[in-house]
Amino acid sequence: MNEKVLDTLEYNKIKDQLAGFLTTDRGHEIVQNLQPSGDYAVVDQQLKETADGADIVRLAGEIPIPKLTEISPYMKRLKIENAALSGTELAHITKLLRAVKTVSQFFEDFKNEEVTLRTVPKTVAKLTLMPDITTRMVQSIDDDGRVLDSASSQLRAIRRTIEQTQSNIRTRMGKYLKGSESKYLSEPIITVRDERFVLPIRAEYKSHFGGIVHDQSASGQTLYVEPSNVVEMNNQLRRDQLAERTEQRRILAELTEMIRPYRQELLENMNLVGQLDFVNAKAKYAHQSGAVLPKISTENVVNLRHARHPLIAKEKVVPNDIKIGADYQTIIVTGPNTGGKTITIKTVGLLQLMGQSGLFITADEESQIGVFDDVFADIGDDQSIEANLSTFSSHMDNIIAIMKQLTDKSLVLLDELGAGTDPKEGAALAMAIIDAIHRSGCEMIATTHYPELKAFAYNRPGIINASMEFDVETLRPTYRLLLGIPGQSNALNIASRLGMPEQIVQQAKSFTDSENQDINNMIAELTSQTKRAHDEADELATELSEATKLHADLQKRFDQYQNQKDRLQEHAREQANEIVEKAKHNADKIIADLHRKQRQVGKTTVKENELIDAKGALNQLEVAPSLKRNKVLKKEKAKHNFKAGDEVLVKSYGQQGTLIRQEKNGLWDIQLGILKMQIEEADLEKVGKQAQPKAKYQTHVSRTRSTGMSPTLDLRGHRYEEAMYELDRYVDSALLAGYPTITIIHGKGTGALRKGVTDYLKRNSRVKSFGYSAPNAGGDGSTVVQFK
Repeated sequence: MNEKVLDTLEYNKIKDQLAGFLTTDRGHEIVQNLQPSGDYAVVDQQLKETADGADIVRLAGEIPIPKLTEISPYMKRLKIENAALSGTELAHITKLLRAVKTVSQFFEDFKNEEVTLRTVPKTVAKLTLMPDITTRMVQSIDDDGRVLDSASSQLRAIRRTIEQTQSNIRTRMGKYLKGSESKYLSEPIITVRDERFVLPIRAEYKSHFGGIVHDQSASGQTLYVEPSNVVEMNNQLRRDQLAERTEQRRILAELTEMIRPYRQELLENMNLVGQLDFVNAKAKYAHQSGAVLPKISTENVVNLRHARHPLIAKEKVVPNDIKIGADYQTIIVTGPNTGGKTITIKTVGLLQLMGQSGLFITADEESQIGVFDDVFADIGDDQSIEANLSTFSSHMDNIIAIMKQLTDKSLVLLDELGAGTDPKEGAALAMAIIDAIHRSGCEMIATTHYPELKAFAYNRPGIINASMEFDVETLRPTYRLLLGIPGQSNALNIASRLGMPEQIVQQAKSFTDSENQDINNMIAELTSQTKRAHDEADELATELSEATKLHADLQKRFDQYQNQKDRLQEHAREQANEIVEKAKHNADKIIADLHRKQRQVGKTTVKENELIDAKGALNQLEVAPSLKRNKVLKKEKAKHNFKAGDEVLVKSYGQQGTLIRQEKNGLWDIQLGILKMQIEEADLEKVGKQAQPKAKYQTHVSRTRSTGMSPTLDLRGHRYEEAMYELDRYVDSALLAGYPTITIIHGKGTGALRKGVTDYLKRNSRVKSFGYSAPNAGGDGSTVVQFK
C-alpha cells in the first residue's frame, strides 16, 4: 500500500487511537508497523482474529495482559558469557512469565464459554509455559526488582540479623534522646550518614559528647556524630549489609544463568503476548467506536451500510450507504462544495484501509469490503511552493503518478477533479481522465462541481451519478449521499431565499442556458422524489422495528402464559386429586363401616352393587377430573393475575411485598420492606392486603433452606457496572435468606472488580467483616463476607 494514501486518509490517526488500548511495548511495536494488506487470505485471517477478540471482550471483559516492558535488549545481553541481569531487568522477565501463566489459564477457563474461537487459540497454544522457572522467579524478585527474602535462606538470615542489629542500635541511641543527654542535641532524632547511624549534636558540645564526626550542617552549627558505644555495632551492621549485597549479587547471577538457555522461548512468548495485546486493543477499539465485522468480497464489491467516518464523533457524523463494484465501477459525485463530498470519499477509503488491516469498520452489520491491491487518493490542496507547483499542477502530478501504478484491482479516489484551471478545459480534462481510469477496470469515486460531467456519467455504462443532498428550505447540506442523482446548482434558489430582488434572480435565469434550466428542474424533481422515498423508507423501518419488538414481546408473554398455564393446571389437578383421594379414603371408611354393621346386625341395609358403583364414581374423579369449572383452578388463576399495587408473596424468600411495575424483560419490580428487588413472575403469589406470612416461614432455618440460593456469587466475566448490580442484588437476597456467610468470586485480572467489591462491602452497614479466601480456596481471587 502506498504511503501517500495513508497520510491523505489519516490512517495513522486510527493507529494512534488503537495504541491507546495497548499495555505492552511489543503491542505498540506491532501497531506501529501495522499496514493494510492486499492479500485476501491475510485480511480474512486478521479479521477472524479481531472477531475472536470481540467475542472475548463481550463474554470475559478482555484477555488479562499486564503492562509489559520489551525484553529483547536483555536477551541480547544474555548472549554474553557471565553477563548478569539487574533486579529490574529480571523483574520485567518475571512479569512476562507470570503473564504467560495467567493468559494460559484464562483461555483454559474460556473453553467453557458459549462460543468457539477461530484463530486466537492457535496463538495461545504456541506459548511456552515454564512453571518451575516462573515459581523460582516469583519467589525471588518483586515487581520493582528487589530481591525477596524468600530468594534464599541465607539472605533471609542476613536480613533478620540486620534488622536485629538496627533495632539494638536504635535502642541504645534512643537513650540520648531523653534525659540529661538530650540537651546536647540539635533535635531529638536518629539519622544516617555514610550508612551509619548518627545523632545531630550542637557544635559547641562536641568535646563533651565525644564520638566520631561523620558530617556537619551547612551552617556548621550541627555535627552528625556516631556515639562511641555504637561504633562496633555500626561496624557489624556494615559487615552484614555487605554480606547482603554479596548474596543478592549471587542470587541475581544464579537467576540469570537459570533463564539463559531459554532466550528464544522468552522472546517468542514476548511476541505472542504482544500479539494477544494487539487482539485486545482491536476488540476494545471496535467496541468503543461501534465498529462491526465486515464481509469480504473476492470480486471487490463494496457495500457499506450506514458507513460513518471513524474520526468524527458518532453523534455528529451522518451515515451513508455506499455501493460500488457490482452494477457500476465508477461513481461521479457532482454538486456544489460544502456538501460533504470529500468526507464521503475519505470514509470509503479509510474504511477500506481499516478492513484490509484486520480492523472492524464503522458501519452497520452485513457491510462488505473488497481487498484492493492498492488504494490511491488525490484529495486536498497539495500546492507546493518549494517545487513551484500550483494547485492544478500538483493535482495533475499526483494523478499522473496514480495512472502509472493502478491495476484493475485498485481503488482510486479523486477529489475536485479538474479544479484550479479554466472551467471548460478542466471539465474536458476531467472527463478524459475518468474515461481512461474507468477503462483500466479499477474502481473509482470522483467528485467534481463541473455540470458537464453529469451528462457524461449518464451516457457511460458502468458509471453512475451521485450527489450530496442539500436542503433548500434551511439552506444547509444534509450530508446524505444520493446515488443515481446528479448534483444541481442551487445558487439562484439560495440567492432568492436570502432576499435577492426577484428581478435580478429572473434576469440571471434568463442568462443561463435553457437546457441547463431543464436539467436543474429535472434534478430537483428527482431529488424531491428520492427524499420522499428515503423518508418513507425510514418511517417504514421504524414501524417495522417497533412491530418486530412488539411481536417479540407478545411472543415472550405468550410463552410465559403457556408455561404458567400448564404449571397452574398441573398444580390445580394435583390439589383436586388430593381432595378426591381424601374423599375416596372417607368413602372407603364409610363402606367398611357399613360392611361391619351388616355383619353385626346380620342383615343387608344397602345393596352391594350400589356400594361398588359409588366407589367407582369416586375413582373416576382422579383419572379424568373435569377442571373447567374447578374452584381450585379458578382460585389458583386468581392468585397469578398480577397488576401494579398488588400485595404478593415472594415464595423463594417467604416474604410479602408490593408490586411496583413489570419491566420489559418480564421481571416484576417489587418493594420488600426497605429493599427493592426484581423477581420472576413464577416466583410470585397474590395474597390479601392483610395477609402476613406465617411465623414458621420467618425463622432463620426455614428461609435458608427454602431459597435454593448458592452461598457463592461468581462475578467473573461480568462488566463492572453489571457486576456491581449483581453484587447488590445478591447481598440483599442473602440477607433475606438468613445466610451468615457468603463468598464472592471476583477473580484477580486487572483488580477493578476486586476493588469494586471491597468498596461496596465497606459501605454496607450489614457487613460485619470480610477478607480474602484462604490460598488453597482462591486467595485474593475471592472474598469471604460475614454478616452481622
